[in-house]
Amino acid sequence: MFRFLLAFFFINVTFSQQTKSVDFISCDALLYPDAKTKSISGTVHYLFEIKNAIDSVKIDAKNMIFSAIYINDNNKLKYKLTNEHIILYDGLKKGLNGITIKYEAKPKQTLYFTGEGENLQIWTQGQGKYTSHWLPSFDDVNEKVIFKIGVYFDEKHLVLSNGELINKINPKFSNEKKTLWEYKMQKPMSSYLVMLAIGNFTKQKATTNSGTPLEFYLDTNDYSKFEPTYRYSKELFDYLESEIGVKYPWGIYRQVPVRDFLYAGMENTTSTIFAQDFVVDSIGFNDRNYVNVNAHELAHQWFGDLITAQSGKHHWLQEGFATYYALLAERQLFGDDYFYEALNDYAEQLQQAATTDSIPVLNEKASSLTFYKKGAWALHVLREDIGAKYFQKAVKKYLKKYQYKNVDTDDFLSIVHDVSGYDVAKYKKQWLETPGFDRNVAQQYLDKNLFIRDFNELRKNKYSLVELTNIMQSKAYYPIKQYIIFNIQQLPFDERKVLLKAALATQNLQVRQAVAETLTVIPPDFKNTYEALLLDKSYVTKELALTNLCANFLDERQRYLDQTKGIKGNNDKSFRMTWLGIAINTLGFSEKQRQEFLNELMHYASDACESSVRQNALELLLQLQPNEDKVIALLFKATSHHKWQFTLYARTKVREFLKDAAYRKRVEEMATTAEVYLKELYYKFLKEK
Repeated sequence: MFRFLLAFFFINVTFSQQTKSVDFISCDALLYPDAKTKSISGTVHYLFEIKNAIDSVKIDAKNMIFSAIYINDNNKLKYKLTNEHIILYDGLKKGLNGITIKYEAKPKQTLYFTGEGENLQIWTQGQGKYTSHWLPSFDDVNEKVIFKIGVYFDEKHLVLSNGELINKINPKFSNEKKTLWEYKMQKPMSSYLVMLAIGNFTKQKATTNSGTPLEFYLDTNDYSKFEPTYRYSKELFDYLESEIGVKYPWGIYRQVPVRDFLYAGMENTTSTIFAQDFVVDSIGFNDRNYVNVNAHELAHQWFGDLITAQSGKHHWLQEGFATYYALLAERQLFGDDYFYEALNDYAEQLQQAATTDSIPVLNEKASSLTFYKKGAWALHVLREDIGAKYFQKAVKKYLKKYQYKNVDTDDFLSIVHDVSGYDVAKYKKQWLETPGFDRNVAQQYLDKNLFIRDFNELRKNKYSLVELTNIMQSKAYYPIKQYIIFNIQQLPFDERKVLLKAALATQNLQVRQAVAETLTVIPPDFKNTYEALLLDKSYVTKELALTNLCANFLDERQRYLDQTKGIKGNNDKSFRMTWLGIAINTLGFSEKQRQEFLNELMHYASDACESSVRQNALELLLQLQPNEDKVIALLFKATSHHKWQFTLYARTKVREFLKDAAYRKRVEEMATTAEVYLKELYYKFLKEK
């Protein structure tokens, strides 16, 4: 046992130091994704250089089956396979070496298959999940490789990967209607940034001021949503390239949304994947849009992709920078008040979290809030202290010096010191090594903005309704007006009526939405005024207004439903769900119509829809018919989804309902006749104690 542990220790030491002795130069992969079996197979060739003597070389490859491994064109040399690695130790030579791997994998994570037929999508998420689940590669972010990815797939679908599309071939030797897509990078990158996205996509193009081609993709069914979804994309690119001061380093940039993506977006080199939730029409743009995520993922092409943090301890060098530069880009679009309001919101979140969060920025266990938003705040303080000119000079020098390499915090701070003479040791201690958030210090930076000062004055002092109405009618930035509406909602309606009318007269969507949200009891003489909210360019406002109007004026419910029956709303179909819930409980519809509405809800709760739609539908069905067999089955099916947020909701609900004896008995009865997949799910939860 001691000998085994000792050997294992030395292998790990070797692996951790591998990049010092071995340089993997290029990867040439030919891949065959299989949607039917949810698997992938392929042939991968790596060229690598051994610079110093080393006992073994590791390639990460999790739970794969290998049909052949050639080391320097020799298939008889010895190697070791584990569930996670290929370990090479025979036939290696100083200088250039090559390895060819033929493999097959059925990944449980990182490579995802959703939908079927024309709705089929296949996509990857490498960061935090490891590309080595579907491609023999490197979990160590310090190993950077030039990738060439070929993908052989059904010709009806479009295939995307990293880099430039260098070939698109329909092989004549095959009777299969498939296409070979070949993408090639020109510069090295970390393996977690390798991507695939396959689907029924359509494309639009643009060109930046510096000549970089931009490609925008959407599902073909969403063609009409190109402009609102990708609004400001070119402006964001042109601004960030200018502000950062270093030309975009990758030659081409594309973006593609996929269904049920795990996060908001992922900055795969040259090819960002983002969530379908951000695909919007012109009304949905006002409720939730892609602008900030768009800028954030684009900024990562420099901060994260061009230069990559050496370890999790320095993760803020990626997320803090991307978050801050996204805010700077939005400042360019929407103005100083928007920028400072966002910083103020970050400060409030950080101040609240500081009561329990004791981990500083420079710690691999820091929270996302710390890495992203405290990291952004740290950069704002630095930029303000040394000035925008020196900040830009330092960032430019930092990127130029470490391009295509890995960095730590001191690499950046030493350049800041060289450029500006700034006391980086004190700064590092205060903002990066000390936990918590000093709101008093932050407030000094926030108070440079007049809107922030006015907002703080409003919250500190008492104002008469006349004074508040004057503020409402002024040019004050909208969060001030929202605050007023929420702050007076406990007053009798007659006292706030004039103020509410003034709020609606602003024609500001956010201010009007605050009225829709807070005025839940609508006096009859205010009905006509309130009804105008149904016409606002916001699905959220429309939904609030519909809910409150139908609750207050039962005899008018049918009219409101008829007026809004064609509205689906945003991607989560929240508006439509609300409409269906009200309609099912409205006597003006026939029994047949109400059953059709219920069937529509059942469809939305099925695996034909995205998780956000399914969850909204399940929430409503669990109120209407929690003990219905179809609803029970739909809820249990949701527990096996790949998106953890959705499965957490479903599992929590299952366990909650199973506490009821009658519900548990019905599940036990259903389990006896269910198909194998459902039977396993039923018994899995029934057996829990």
